[in-house]
This record gives sequence, structure tokens and C-alpha cells, in this order.
Amino acid sequence: MRIVFSHGKESGPWGTKISRLAEEATNEGLAAESIDYRGLAHPGARVDRLRAHLERLDEPVVLAGSSMGGYVSSVVASERPVAGLFLLAPALFVGGDYEVRDHRPKAPAITVVHGWEDELIPWRHSVDFARENGATLHLLPDGHRLNANLDDLAVLFQLFLHGLERP
Repeated sequence: MRIVFSHGKESGPWGTKISRLAEEATNEGLAAESIDYRGLAHPGARVDRLRAHLERLDEPVVLAGSSMGGYVSSVVASERPVAGLFLLAPALFVGGDYEVRDHRPKAPAITVVHGWEDELIPWRHSVDFARENGATLHLLPDGHRLNANLDDLAVLFQLFLHGLERP
């Protein structure tokens, strides 16, 4: 099984959160990679890049995304089955270029983590998404970047990974 990370709009493929979560995945014996979306400002272009990347893989994947990367991961997971979906402060239900509103991820395990003090994406959007999709939801005392809770994120990711069905 492989974890495919998607970073946020103003981040990079190996930012602090993704690097920490990739370390947890590796400790669990899972391959981890992160797609570089820098230079692609439109979420639709990022969705296309993730689709193309997954076409080359022949093993089960878990999609993990932060902010715009959460949106991208959830859209692709609504188009094709994935082993799991882990979203951090996902940019869901924001309108504009984020045109997909009512998508249903094809994932047996979905976890969403959001900060109560998120200044960019209202935490209520994650509550709505979690409720509509039967996802596990964690709200943390943090802002959009969730950098004040890296240890908590690592533990939540471990719990998510332990709950996955492995081939």
C-alpha cells in the first residue's frame, strides 16, 4: 500500500506536516510519496496531475491532502476507489474554482482533521463533509496550518493507518 500526499496551495511537497506524516507511514512499512503541485494554482489542474499519477500505480493507495490538497484528494477519491482518505483542513465547500461540491469519496476509511481557529477554511465545512460521508472528524485548537499540533496529527494519522484494511 502507498500513501500519496497532496500539499496545499502555498506549501510544497515536503513541508513540515507532510514530512512528519510520511515518517509515520514509513514506520508502518508503507511507501510514501508527495506530488509537487508548485506552479499549478488552479485546483482542477492539480486534480488532473493526481489522476495522471495514480494511473501509473498498480497498488492500493491512500490519499492524504492538506487544504487545497485535501480538496484535490477528495475529488479524485470520489472518482476512483482508494484504500483511505486523510484530510487536513480541506478546502471543501468554498465555491469558485473549487467547483465540485457534492462528491462522495469511494474510501472505506475517511478521517478529517481541522483547526477550530482556522482563518481560511471554516471548520464547519469539515463537519458537514464528515457528517455527509460518515468520516471520523477531529477538531484541534489550531489554525489552518495545524503546525501547533504536529504530535497530535502524527498520533491521529497512526490511528487512521492502523484502522486500514491491508492487502
